[in-house]
Amino acid sequence: MIEKKVLILHAPGTNRDGDLADAILAAGGAPQIVPLSELAQNGVHWQNYAMLALPGGFSYGDALGAGRLWALELETIFHDFVQAFVKSGKPVIGICNGFQALVKTGILPGDSPSPSTGRGPGGGVATLTFNQSGHFECRWATLVANAKNDSPWLDDLPPILCPVAHGEGRFLMAAGSELPAQQIALTYTHPNGSPANGEYPLNPNGSPQDIAGITNPAGNVLGLMPHPENHIHPYQHPRWTRGEVGGMGIQLFKNGLAIG
Repeated sequence: MIEKKVLILHAPGTNRDGDLADAILAAGGAPQIVPLSELAQNGVHWQNYAMLALPGGFSYGDALGAGRLWALELETIFHDFVQAFVKSGKPVIGICNGFQALVKTGILPGDSPSPSTGRGPGGGVATLTFNQSGHFECRWATLVANAKNDSPWLDDLPPILCPVAHGEGRFLMAAGSELPAQQIALTYTHPNGSPANGEYPLNPNGSPQDIAGITNPAGNVLGLMPHPENHIHPYQHPRWTRGEVGGMGIQLFKNGLAIG
């Protein structure tokens, strides 16, 4: 079996890269954490990797907004490499701060099948902005895959119980724009899988349609605010000492490694 190498980007302030590497390793991949400075200086060959992953954290201290400076770096220094990776159909995942960076670059939502006329607060058709609660949310949430989205990231994906930890996780489209239903990847729900319908704190940030994650139209790029990489092992469940397990996020990463 050919080992699939996964490129995990590390920006100053990233703090979930180790957790993401652990999840990818548990799913059968070969993660490699590479600082952006090393990418720029040593010319790492992007085409040698089977997956690209952007982890969570507070890149560049969230200066000028969450993920904005990271997105600027991806757009200027690494634009051609990132775009080639996305267009190749290889899997790309951005979690929390990584999701914010993918949205700020415009990689997500990507080229929408329906016309978009407006521009969001970040200058694009979509943005991730401050939680409706007005404060940082650190809690556990239940995620369910959207049956209308046929992305391979979501194949046979069970409900996932995992943490959220963000202050700017509310996904919004610009006025006059609408995210196609088939690009909604994951939604916040009740523990039994029934829709949250915007109920707080089941929906921790107030995203319309309970959106927790989205894909690009091709389905190979996935971005989400919650942290499935932090519920890979049974002992990560907050009540595992009481015998509660399940809802692990490992299947998501197995699906990603199976793409291509």
